[in-house]
This record gives sequence, structure tokens and C-alpha cells, in this order.
Amino acid sequence: MPEPRINHRISARELRVIGPQGENLGVLTLSEAIRAASEHQLDLIEISPSATPPVARIADFGKWLYEENKKQKASKKPRSSEVKTVQVKLGTGDHDLMLKAKSASKWLTEGNRVRVDLFLPGRSKYMDEKFLKERIERMLQLISVDYKIADPARKSPKGMSCLIERA
Repeated sequence: MPEPRINHRISARELRVIGPQGENLGVLTLSEAIRAASEHQLDLIEISPSATPPVARIADFGKWLYEENKKQKASKKPRSSEVKTVQVKLGTGDHDLMLKAKSASKWLTEGNRVRVDLFLPGRSKYMDEKFLKERIERMLQLISVDYKIADPARKSPKGMSCLIERA
């Protein structure tokens, strides 16, 4: 962000001026605006130089710059979304599936992604893939929030997994 022009560095003849409490002071000449800023013992800061007429604000420049930097840093932070895991087995009962679906729903509303793992020990890894996908579908039907499948069900080293996220 380029350094904003303040006080006598402003080149426009007329400015739309915003007061220290955010009130609109109207369109003033540069000298009137600087005089109004000095009466409040504050700076005249050119906020929007491309507007017609340019917009300036009466504020403490150091405080204003601090607030602007704070806003920029907040907007740059990436939204952290974790991948939470729900593990089910072939013989997992209906009540346990409901509890796991409730946890998955909560995580989805918090903005996290959820991996549904169907754990397959030993020989059960070689079962019919259609049957295994139906087991995962059984779990997904119990989730109460809207979701979309980010990564469809596929074989994984421990069995089969599927990744879902908030729709």
C-alpha cells in the first residue's frame, strides 16, 4: 500500500472531508480542510485520491496507520481449516454411527473438512467395493448439515476413505 498523502502533501484543491467522529463535513477547499484538522489538533489524511472529489479524513495519522495495518494483516490471514477424521468399521452399530455423524456435523459447521475412514482389518480389505461404499454412504446419510464430497470414496491403506466439506 502506498503511503497516503497527509496535510500539505495533498494536491487536490477540493476535498470531501470526513470529521474525527466519522461525520460528513462536506466538500471543502484544501485550506479549509487543513484549518479544520488543525482546530482538532489532528491530521488531514487523503483516503481515496481517485474519487471525485478526493476523500480525506481528519484523524490522528499514527493511529489511523496502525488501524489500517491491523485491517490488512487480518485480511491476509488464511482461514485455517483442519481435516478431522471419523473412523468407522464394518460392524459399527447404528447408535455409534449417529454419535460419529453428530461429531462430523459439528466439525463441518465449524468450517473443518471431515475424512470418513472405513477401517478394514485383514481380509475384509478384499471385500466387494460396492458393498464397502454402501457402508460409507450409511454413515454419510446420518450427517445433519449440508455437505459436498470433496474426495469420493476410494481405497486407502487401512481400508476406504472419503473426504467431505461444507456445501
